[in-house]
Amino acid sequence: MVTMQSADNALKTLYLGVVTDQLNTGVNPLLAAIRKTSTDVWGKEIRRVASYGVNGGVGAGSEDGALPTAGANNYEQFVLTLKNLYGTVEISDKAVRASENNAGAFVNLLNAEMEGLVKASSFNFGRMLFGDGSGTLCKITAVKDGAATVDSVKNIMEGMCVDIRNGESIVNGFNAVRITAIDRTAKTVTFNKTITSSITAGMILSVQGSQNNEITGLAAIFKDSGTLYGLDRSTHKWLVPYMKSSVGSISEEEVQKAIDYLEETADSRVNIIVCSSGVKRAFQNMLSSKGVSVDYAVLSSGHKAMMYNGIPVVSDRFCPEGTMYLLNTEDFVLHQLCDWQFLEGEDGRILKQVAGKPVYTATLVKYADLLCLKPIGQAMLSGITEA
Repeated sequence: MVTMQSADNALKTLYLGVVTDQLNTGVNPLLAAIRKTSTDVWGKEIRRVASYGVNGGVGAGSEDGALPTAGANNYEQFVLTLKNLYGTVEISDKAVRASENNAGAFVNLLNAEMEGLVKASSFNFGRMLFGDGSGTLCKITAVKDGAATVDSVKNIMEGMCVDIRNGESIVNGFNAVRITAIDRTAKTVTFNKTITSSITAGMILSVQGSQNNEITGLAAIFKDSGTLYGLDRSTHKWLVPYMKSSVGSISEEEVQKAIDYLEETADSRVNIIVCSSGVKRAFQNMLSSKGVSVDYAVLSSGHKAMMYNGIPVVSDRFCPEGTMYLLNTEDFVLHQLCDWQFLEGEDGRILKQVAGKPVYTATLVKYADLLCLKPIGQAMLSGITEA
């Protein structure tokens, strides 16, 4: 007989391992290649010592002259706050009771709910990798006939609960509104709440409660001003990656120039290239037009990738249009307090009844943030003409 206790045990013993593996390796090839560790986590913060430059205690001299003066390695401390990543699944009491005498039906119920949770978590975690931590999904450009037109629909999906913000403030009454429909051609979004005159162009959408609470993604790293990990880029130039804008038509020379720069300047070897689908097509077309045979390989994560000089080239749905990242994943670390876990009550139960409602919820959680130890060893080409 199926009970809430047996459902609780199934989530702990049967589903957690599978879900964790899918979220760690199945989201995209980039995340799969990034090392995960619980080291350098102190309380609610990540504190990691990073070295830059070279040791200064090297020199040449005469046979009986003075030895080189010692010059220790250069170090700086990176500081990040652990981000709280959540995913909640909901099961009604009615659904549980309807399948209490049918184990197969109950398994199907759990499978459907967990697959939905994994899909939603994968979508949002994959999106965060390319964000700047602000939680911004898109900007409203116009409002008409009860729908909002936005500048991009890349980061949104039907069913998402979002806040509509005016700068740093949530517009009164428009927190956790749900997206009910998206016209991807017209870039219009409809919500489960009627848009009023208080919603105007220039306002932004962000995932519910996520404002400035998302992981420090690539968009936060690829900047040439401001601070990163608590350090000022203006006085720490090694925090500034290689960035080339307005590239136009992609060329092998432009890509190789970035790779060579990273090797010569930062002793960094690119081991993955991530780009938008349109850039990948343009790059593939360019190589084919030059008679270059394009090879493919299956990565250890199971993802298929186009190869360029031994470097996998993968496209990602969340990579900004016209953009190509050339990265050394050995410089990236996902610091985490723990791997994905279910929140447990004092009684050890995962499934908890929502107060005043005949439903039970289980929440998946991970406390983590992404850190790049050598920003100067990464490159970004933007403004590429897509195919």
